[in-house]
Amino acid sequence: MQRAADSPPPDSLDDIPMMLRLVRQNLGLDVAFIGEFTGGRRVFRHVDAAAPGPVREGGSDPLEETYCAQVVDGQLPELIPDTTVVALAQRMPVTRELPVGSHLSVPIRLSNGMVYGTFCCFGHAPDHSLNARDLAMLRTFAGLVAQRIDRDLQAESLLSARRQRIRRLLDAGGPVPVFQPVFLLDGLVPAGAEALARFPDDPHRAVETWFSDAAETGQQIELEHRAIANALDAYGAVWARHRVQLGVNASPAAILDPGFPQLFDACPADRIVIELTEHERIDDYGALNAALTPLRARGMRVAVDDVGAGYASMSHIVAVRPDIIKLDRSIVRQLDRDPMREALATALNGFARQCGCTVVAEGVETPGELAALARLEVQALQGFLLGRPDRLEVLEETLRRGGPADLAPPARAAS
Repeated sequence: MQRAADSPPPDSLDDIPMMLRLVRQNLGLDVAFIGEFTGGRRVFRHVDAAAPGPVREGGSDPLEETYCAQVVDGQLPELIPDTTVVALAQRMPVTRELPVGSHLSVPIRLSNGMVYGTFCCFGHAPDHSLNARDLAMLRTFAGLVAQRIDRDLQAESLLSARRQRIRRLLDAGGPVPVFQPVFLLDGLVPAGAEALARFPDDPHRAVETWFSDAAETGQQIELEHRAIANALDAYGAVWARHRVQLGVNASPAAILDPGFPQLFDACPADRIVIELTEHERIDDYGALNAALTPLRARGMRVAVDDVGAGYASMSHIVAVRPDIIKLDRSIVRQLDRDPMREALATALNGFARQCGCTVVAEGVETPGELAALARLEVQALQGFLLGRPDRLEVLEETLRRGGPADLAPPARAAS
């Protein structure tokens, strides 16, 4: 019987269920499956069958009772057009139970040489048209399956490594907080700080990478809550001496978690700013607002971070109605030399005033940017020019001094 799949399948064929169906239909057999050898059993990981039967995904059998094991051990041939002429096959109970009249099976070998399992096809009746060409085709598909499994195992190994790295961090106490001061434009008086997380044991990994890894491994909420708790614990010393605010970053997922309000039980609620950080679409603002309402009732304020950096932040403003909007550093950068940035900042500042929001400009790094923001009369400022994220002791020195070091307040716009 001439079959269409004499040539190797394309390398882009990456869907295992599709592979099984193509092979089974091309060979005209009844069942095709991928079996994994694990724990002394053969487990059906993927199955394609012409009709429902006893071979189902997730099912398993003792390995020694399977054709798969006998093929890998060399006790059964990989190609059996007719099981009635193979003595070992006739002695195996599975031959009658399924039944198996014809059978092809090849090992799936991974890149490390390990046999993952087998790629198998069988028919309920003998099929004397099966030949070496069909077996070669099956080997080609088995090679593609091995490549796919290799990639999946490597991805899972990387995911496991990330999960363990974050677990070690959490077990050791979690991220270390640093604090970047926030200043009122009027006199550059310190208004408080924003808490930021740092990971000193691995300082070369970006902070965003830690949180994105945590999201992928299901540890996002725990990591965010721990970062907030650590910042609040450290900031207690500041609140004992200064009546200033603290901004803490929280994603919608962290806010929606039932344990979120308890993080602030021992804190002066009227000095907390919850900075909403999210760059992806939020489908249920109703639930988010419901979670924020009791926190606002306690006196906490809500800020939307990175305003102007993308569509998401503007959606947050409309839906959440924040008390504070924070202009993204991408708008503030070279604001004094870029008329388009200045026009956008002016529009956002005017919008905020109409909505009754306080405006904080982030990423202020040059005297020119500071002067431009003073002309716009934004209410508050934050950036390297004024103060870098640093240890709590450095922030306390700024608070004692009453302003940034060696920097005069900018001239106010003429009224």
